[in-house]
Amino acid sequence: MTANKKENPVHSLLAGSTAGAVEGEFVNYPFDFIKTRAQFEGKREGPIAIVRDTVRTRGFTGLYSGCTALIVGNATKAGVRFLTYDHFKHMLADEKGKVSAPRSLVAGLGAGMAEAVIAVTPSETIKTKLIDDSKRAVPQYKGLVHGTTQIIKAEGISGIYRGLFPVMMRQGANSAVRFSTYSSLKAFVQGNARPGQQLPGSITFAVGAMAGLVTTYVTMPLDVIKTRMQSLGARNKYKNSFHCAYKTYTEDGLLRFWAGTTPRLMRLVLSGGITFSVYEQVMRLIGDKESHG
Repeated sequence: MTANKKENPVHSLLAGSTAGAVEGEFVNYPFDFIKTRAQFEGKREGPIAIVRDTVRTRGFTGLYSGCTALIVGNATKAGVRFLTYDHFKHMLADEKGKVSAPRSLVAGLGAGMAEAVIAVTPSETIKTKLIDDSKRAVPQYKGLVHGTTQIIKAEGISGIYRGLFPVMMRQGANSAVRFSTYSSLKAFVQGNARPGQQLPGSITFAVGAMAGLVTTYVTMPLDVIKTRMQSLGARNKYKNSFHCAYKTYTEDGLLRFWAGTTPRLMRLVLSGGITFSVYEQVMRLIGDKESHG
């Protein structure tokens, strides 16, 4: 991601969507499934217990409940994220085309807010309800399309926009922390490389993974509130996000805000490395094709 020129919006959208689809695929999804299950109210479940119980009752494929919703949402989310981030970054660049760390954080915050409204909230709500439903002895949703239509039929379009506020806060914080951390680390690494030298894929992956590590711990409480607000029984239990946070704290204690940290940490470290690596590679390939076209 270059700081001295504005990326072509179509290129950013294509590269971001490709990165999101790859990142949301089969390697990472079970971590998200385990994380979401661990965050529901009720009995605390550890990652190993969740995997064991799910495989025993639903088979290995049970770990992929809600996977389609996340993949579709991830592709859209990442496309919007990189498109809007590049736009905001260009707007906030100085006369030399450089973007400072604080301005990069603001650009990431704007990108996160945009993706939350356009893509993340609907896909996350559907995914969370499908995962929650999969715990039932007889699940009522038969898949992504059936589940979505049933949710909208029962709750209206607002049913797939539950938890919009915590999602906006989480995605804003996610993108702000992830992009600013990634940009700062990348600038540091490039500052120690030869002028004009492209960073190898392994370095890009490592920098992206570090950005995912930082993001996990900073935004975990918002992720827990988001999950609980999107569960099947949320509209009868919580008045709003603040009420959800209060009940979580009073009923389960402060540490419950970091429930599911281990699987989310695994997912975000991997997704950070994969997403930025794929994005940079696709942008490079597009640039090479245009230069030789």
